[in-house]
Amino acid sequence: MKLYVISLAVGLLVGIIYAVLQVRSPAPPAIALIGLLGMLIGEQIVPGVKRLMAGEAITVSWLRSECVPKISGVEAKPTLAKAAAKLDDDAA
Repeated sequence: MKLYVISLAVGLLVGIIYAVLQVRSPAPPAIALIGLLGMLIGEQIVPGVKRLMAGEAITVSWLRSECVPKISGVEAKPTLAKAAAKLDDDAA
């Protein structure tokens, strides 16, 4: 239930922002899609900041394996190391 209340609150906040910006609701499809893309990208900022605070580097490999699938909705291709580890796990 908490998730629904938060979702409603965020929806209300976005509605207020739309009114201030004088954007008609529902937003034109292009604006709505760009907003959704911004939300997906924004979700990845927190894990990146946590990673930096832990002293770990943000690498292209990490971005491809952790962020791109969550933004694009497409599963990341397994790396050779991950595929070999999976084979080892399956063999055991």
